[in-house]
Amino acid sequence: MTPTAPREYSVPLPTHAAGVLEWGPPDGELLIALHGFPDTAWTWRTVGPLLGEAGYRVAAPFLRGYAPSGCPGDYSVRALTADAIALHERLGGTDTTALVGHDWGAITATTLAGSPGSPFARVAALAVPPLGWMHPRRGSLRPWLGAMSRQPFRSWYIGYNQVPGLAERHFEWLVRRLWRRWSPGYDATEDIERLKQAVPDRAHAEAVVSYYRRARVPFDEPRVPLLYLHGDRDGALDPAWFRVAQPRIGPSSRSALLTGAGHFLQLEQPGPVARHLLDFLRS
Repeated sequence: MTPTAPREYSVPLPTHAAGVLEWGPPDGELLIALHGFPDTAWTWRTVGPLLGEAGYRVAAPFLRGYAPSGCPGDYSVRALTADAIALHERLGGTDTTALVGHDWGAITATTLAGSPGSPFARVAALAVPPLGWMHPRRGSLRPWLGAMSRQPFRSWYIGYNQVPGLAERHFEWLVRRLWRRWSPGYDATEDIERLKQAVPDRAHAEAVVSYYRRARVPFDEPRVPLLYLHGDRDGALDPAWFRVAQPRIGPSSRSALLTGAGHFLQLEQPGPVARHLLDFLRS
């Protein structure tokens, strides 16, 4: 099946212009979807049309540093959340607008979920829970110990990205390795080609790995309903973190562990991901 072609446009933000892909009716209820690393806004090319068919206007920006968006120089979580808030305003968001994020997009989304100044009514986080939920409690100590013992072997790339100049010089090797390890069995050929267009040179590579050089993330508890989805074959963040985070889910929030899905679950299982999102958004 040929994916539905999105509308493509640029939105002026306070520090740079952001390229945006959009699916669904132009007058539909706005939903902003953020991608992660090493990925692009095209990661929503299968889930976006499904949500669009349900009446949502899905706007997926290229995060700062990923062309056609600009490279403004600040790649902190604070800057990422400011971009999401600015997009909410510029795209006509309301007090019912939801924010969905994967990987770094999830970190941005859960940070806003805990912020009293956030304009978003609901938040969905794919592959990364609110970081405060990764601290153990009495009932989650065993899975926490298991996840902690295995995670260093999965998170080597964080230190690699923090060494100035290293990841930039070997960016293509790094990208291929991460996609292969993080979503075993998934054919990432199209995604890697899209990423080459978004990160065409060393300056852009430096920009996108700089997220890891500004990684100061608040641990605030979510203040709005939150959906957390994780794949049970995730090669980036150990699936045991799902069992650590799950007891923190409140009555207005939801979680699901997707069988057979790796880190890029929105690409591997777009149907189930879209169904979970729609159930959550309509609840």
